[in-house]
Amino acid sequence: MSGVLARTFIESKLTPLLLMAALAAGLVALSSLAREEEPQISVPMVDILVTVDGYKAVDAAELVTKPLEDIIKGIDAVEHVYSQTQDDRVVVTARFKVGTDEDVATLRIHEQIRAHMAEIPIGIPEPLIIGRGINDVAVLVLTLTPKTEAVERWTDNQLLSVAEVLRPELMKEDDVGLTYIVGGRKDQIRIEPDTEALSRLGVTLNQLVDKIANANRSFLVGQVQSANKVLPVASGQTLMGVPDVGQLLITSRDGRPVYVKDVANIVVGPEPSTHRSWHLGKDDATLRPAVSLALAKRQGANAVLVAENLLERVETLKGPLLPPDVEVHVTRNYGHTASEKADELLLHLGIATVSIVVLIAWALGLSAGVVGMMGVPTTILLTLIAAWIMGYTINRVSLFAL
Repeated sequence: MSGVLARTFIESKLTPLLLMAALAAGLVALSSLAREEEPQISVPMVDILVTVDGYKAVDAAELVTKPLEDIIKGIDAVEHVYSQTQDDRVVVTARFKVGTDEDVATLRIHEQIRAHMAEIPIGIPEPLIIGRGINDVAVLVLTLTPKTEAVERWTDNQLLSVAEVLRPELMKEDDVGLTYIVGGRKDQIRIEPDTEALSRLGVTLNQLVDKIANANRSFLVGQVQSANKVLPVASGQTLMGVPDVGQLLITSRDGRPVYVKDVANIVVGPEPSTHRSWHLGKDDATLRPAVSLALAKRQGANAVLVAENLLERVETLKGPLLPPDVEVHVTRNYGHTASEKADELLLHLGIATVSIVVLIAWALGLSAGVVGMMGVPTTILLTLIAAWIMGYTINRVSLFAL
């Protein structure tokens, strides 16, 4: 069979045309194939988060963790189940077999837990189910830091505000997936109880907490028809600003009202520091506050193009949204590294092809070398065409295969 095929193509006048077509199609496939750092291997992991207020870890493990593990182990395609139990908190993670669809995995977890909620103690809230996969890994991380001469004028709270303004603008780019911010302290309104005032006015801490927790609520209770119009009726109130918090009425004492401002200090500003992020440059030893904005891509998207488009948009945002005394450092760019590795592969394939042609020409003659010079690149490009048609990408696994 191989002899017949070889003889047919050797004698056919269409063979040069087919070779040219294969080379052209291969070059198109090479330029169109998506490049990325990680292979698109589907290994779904699903986190089940349960809040168990008032339960110690020992009790939560017996009453919540073990029943959840038994429920999840019965799901088809679940390979491993991991769990972590703490006071007031349970986390159970299900890892599915390779190749399982991420959406199907999350849906199976939802259905199975809902079908067996009776096995969970009464009073435990419905679990929060979060699916995770390879596409949650950020392909581009931008770190915002103030310039050396502007360190004293910037805090991590202010950098976080800049990152939160940049985030929706960058998400407008095509094929941008999950985004998140690391570092920085958010703004908050903090109510700090005054223990002496609480004791003097006879207000308990629970009264203060309940008043704050239930204050900022408003909901529809019905509607009123009047003058051919239907008007919604809302009950409750929402807080419009810091003064409204202080004017919340808690109780009365000796005939006079007691407000929140009488028993607590209302502080507006960054939340208390629980973690910090810093930037230290190679050529500058100044320790500067930093906030990182991480951006992932959608499934099947070209990491190189996504990263390039995002960096171009960042350049256009300098000035309008990005202050001049704030620097943007690219601390991760999987598109750049993926492109480098692909280019290096192509270089090595070219070196290998030349080596083969020289070796064959030296050993078997020039005509045999010409055959090798045509056959090896065509074979490689045909492989890339097949990868393009089947939806594969150029990544570390496919590079090793090639």
